[in-house]
Amino acid sequence: MAKDLDSTLRLLHAGGTTATAEMERCLDRAHAPECQHVFTPLLAGQAAREAANPGQAHRPLAGLAVSVKELFDMQGMTTRAGSTVLAEAPPAACDAAAVQRLRAAGGAVIGRTQMVEFAFSGVGTNPHHGTPAAFDGRFGALPGPARVPGGSSSGAAVSVATGAAFIGLGSDTGGSIRIPAALCGIVGFKNTARLVPTSGAVPLSTTLDTACAMTRSVPDAVLAHEILAARRVTRSQAPLSAWRLAVPGGVFLEGLEPPVRSAFERSVEQLRRAGARIVEIELPEVAQLSGLQATGGFAAAESYAWHRQHLAQSGPAYDPRVRGRIERGARMSAADYIDLLHARTAWIAQIEAAIAGFDALLSPTVPILAPLLASVAPADGTNPQQDAARDAEFGRVNALLLRNPSIVNMLDGCALSLPCHQAGELPVGLMLWHAAMHDDAVLNVGLRVEEQLQES
Repeated sequence: MAKDLDSTLRLLHAGGTTATAEMERCLDRAHAPECQHVFTPLLAGQAAREAANPGQAHRPLAGLAVSVKELFDMQGMTTRAGSTVLAEAPPAACDAAAVQRLRAAGGAVIGRTQMVEFAFSGVGTNPHHGTPAAFDGRFGALPGPARVPGGSSSGAAVSVATGAAFIGLGSDTGGSIRIPAALCGIVGFKNTARLVPTSGAVPLSTTLDTACAMTRSVPDAVLAHEILAARRVTRSQAPLSAWRLAVPGGVFLEGLEPPVRSAFERSVEQLRRAGARIVEIELPEVAQLSGLQATGGFAAAESYAWHRQHLAQSGPAYDPRVRGRIERGARMSAADYIDLLHARTAWIAQIEAAIAGFDALLSPTVPILAPLLASVAPADGTNPQQDAARDAEFGRVNALLLRNPSIVNMLDGCALSLPCHQAGELPVGLMLWHAAMHDDAVLNVGLRVEEQLQES
């Protein structure tokens, strides 16, 4: 499989490769069949020039390839956010803040990546521009028919999993980094939202949106976060046994597909044998979330506020599955929204008190394997009965994929998803998470966990 960023940078600095050679390898992968529907567009010439720039050599990313989710502005390009509605919008006057930081660090943008329309689902399908198929960044192409890549940062995940990019810039509002990371066998880190600016990105929920990235290893995730957050992660060499870890039950472990349960339990047991101090807790407060969000939640209300004029002018051009979720926000009153703000604050305080004694918590990132793409394909109008069945399955799958990761977004927390499957298995993600501003602890635990799991 493709090398990770950390090992490539070490090889580059030792004179064993060049940024130009690495970009050629990335472009070869970007043109391969497994990257169909990934780039919107591929920026091959620009990327090659940026990689060859001698000024990149002493920057942290040294001219290596990064990809950019299509909801982030790039100067001179129209930001469509996976839609046709914004196709005629004026080109962006400047790069989004996150893109600026990647470029300043020496990242060469290989292309913009496909996404769910307006980032509003965790499945990864896009009826307008095509859907990339999941690819296992740990063991290679998945067997059998195409499976969903996860969303909404679908193309970003596949660009990293296939080796077309070392860092895939995306966003995470309810799991849009961690879901595709889990289904594509790579690493996704959702930092505390306030740490990385979201300016220059089309919003889904201004309360929950987080700019963050996917990589092929946890050391790469640390570097990507340091660049995007413009801060240093405090490193710890403490062994796995020095960290206090918990496995919450309840919602997090409900309805796990057998392969997911097996991979998760095997991983937890492997960490225990390696000396990890892991305790099981109930965390019943999580069950309150469904009641808190009964009127639609932040994403519905805040997306409707942004989209309502576009809906009035171009409603039929929206993906019906996305439009329906946005329009739910029209039924949420100002009083409902204010109640939700207060309820969230109180709920966060309860959860933070309950998990204060731990450095990180361990959960399955998502409870299911990547479904077959055909089972949730967008409606095409040729078979109404089949379209209705696919829509129903899409709704079921979307709710399951969002369930675990979205809890962390409501907590205003941070979370890392890393692969815990073995050869011959479909990708499964292990999520390490905690409350706001515990980013460094989660990343340090993640480094130790990855070391142990890679020995399997």
